[in-house]
Amino acid sequence: MSDLKDSSARARGVSYAQELEGHLGWLDTFSGTALGVLAVASGIYTYLGVSSLLDDNGAMSAFAAIAYSVAVSVGIFVFWSYMLRLFPAVRGARARVGLMGAMALGSVAIIAMSSWLNAAALAGSAAVEQHLAETVQDYQVSLERAHEVALSAQGLERDVARVRQSFEDLSEQEATGNLSGLAGRGAVFRVLRQKSSELAGLEAQIASQTPLVEGAFAEGNAILSRMRALTVEPGPVEARSVEFSEQAVRLAGLITQIRQLSVASLVERAAQDLSASVVLPELDAPSEATRNDQSATITSVLEVLAQRAQTLARAAQAVQAMPAPPETTYTPISSADAVILYAGNFIPSWAGAIAIDLLPAVLVFILAITQSAIRMGREGTSVEDRLTLAELRAAVAVMKEMDTAMKADVTAQPLVHPPLNNKTAAE
Repeated sequence: MSDLKDSSARARGVSYAQELEGHLGWLDTFSGTALGVLAVASGIYTYLGVSSLLDDNGAMSAFAAIAYSVAVSVGIFVFWSYMLRLFPAVRGARARVGLMGAMALGSVAIIAMSSWLNAAALAGSAAVEQHLAETVQDYQVSLERAHEVALSAQGLERDVARVRQSFEDLSEQEATGNLSGLAGRGAVFRVLRQKSSELAGLEAQIASQTPLVEGAFAEGNAILSRMRALTVEPGPVEARSVEFSEQAVRLAGLITQIRQLSVASLVERAAQDLSASVVLPELDAPSEATRNDQSATITSVLEVLAQRAQTLARAAQAVQAMPAPPETTYTPISSADAVILYAGNFIPSWAGAIAIDLLPAVLVFILAITQSAIRMGREGTSVEDRLTLAELRAAVAVMKEMDTAMKADVTAQPLVHPPLNNKTAAE
């Protein structure tokens, strides 16, 4: 009973193995063709990627790109043909680990020589446009930062105007005698007017810079708008990159101009000179006591002047301490380099480029699993259990042919007796 069950199980295993072999036989009829199509497709995209890297468009460059793509196609086809045949056939664990290591090394080589070029062909233009868009954003940040610093410097005009107004008010008080006690336009009045005139000139100089700052900022925004348009316009991205580079140079010049229009350093120097360079007039009071009063008032004015100058200097230093605009420079980039630089933004393209080269690895594992199942189905069976009916018929026919041939040979050969000696003849 046990032998009957074992025989039935072996029969089912043989039937299962034969069924799988039938499927593999049918799949083998087009597996090579499919592998060739994948290799050719990868070679075509590799050709497009290589062409984007070559500067020269002559016949030699085209020939070099074709030669490289053909070499890639042949290499992919041969490599995966080896794997499809050998990996499923080996049985030992050591041999399988060795072939798996070879397959991993070959896959890395295929990615290095083909997949990244395929990705460049699939998403190269989009990656370059991404690079242009990122550069526009960097320039916009730099322009806005330069404008912000320049506006903060222009805001110092209000501080200068406030200090100027305070000195003018003090001069009016001196003119009416409410400051030093001596009405008129004497020494104290002239000192106050001297400093208010200096501050008025500084205020006018700051005000003259405002239209220049605003004009440069408006022109920079116009250039930015043109650069944004270039990132999305139809047509070859190489031609757009040339004009984009020209606009980037113009914009960089405008950003530098806006930075130079900042008056913070000018206000700081003026504040330092405000108290350091005072021309003291001759005291013109008629009496010694009044002249002493004028001298004391001028001393007080100089102290106030120093305080106001320190306040202006601190305000100017605060503007100068603001973070400077980041240095931005547009660097032209090839489609292949752009795909690598912005790989995170083009994961689907990278996945497609790698999949077209490494898809046969899935077929290798499928074949390995199927061959292992076939071997398990045939395990424990003898040779005669594995023969199909067609194979048995072919074997019987061959045996009959061999038997007929042997009989024909025996009939055709004459009977030859050995020579008799004298003793044998007498007997």
